Amino acid sequence: MEKEESEPVIERNTENLPREDFSFDKLKMLWRRFAFEMKERNLDTFYNAMIKREPTIKDDVILKMEVDNQIQIDYITPHLQEMRAFFQKELRNYSVNIEIFLSEHPEEEVKYLSGKDKFAALARKNPNLHTLKNTFNLDIDY
Repeated sequence: MEKEESEPVIERNTENLPREDFSFDKLKMLWRRFAFEMKERNLDTFYNAMIKREPTIKDDVILKMEVDNQIQIDYITPHLQEMRAFFQKELRNYSVNIEIFLSEHPEEEVKYLSGKDKFAALARKNPNLHTLKNTFNLDIDY
């Protein structure tokens, strides 16, 4: 039985790297941009987890990502290094780190990015909306 060798963890010295302050608005914009990049790469679970809730910031450098279940955590974890590198570079703050945690309220109200997403959620609650949309030839893709 051979022992599997794990890849060595490369620790970077971040003392000489930029640590610029950033606004929450800039973070939200980059958060959405990264989410859409994940969608373009067919990582829909990752995309859905990112757009469901906005990130929160802890201690000015820890981005907290709230997810609904362990499956999402397991799906996102292999991509965390890439995600962290993206935010460190774009925010010009190499102290930024990302934490994922389980939501205490997974069924809470969802924030939608498009009219199509909002319509789908409302139609789940009231299927008659599909009838109205079709009867009046309504366009929900805005």
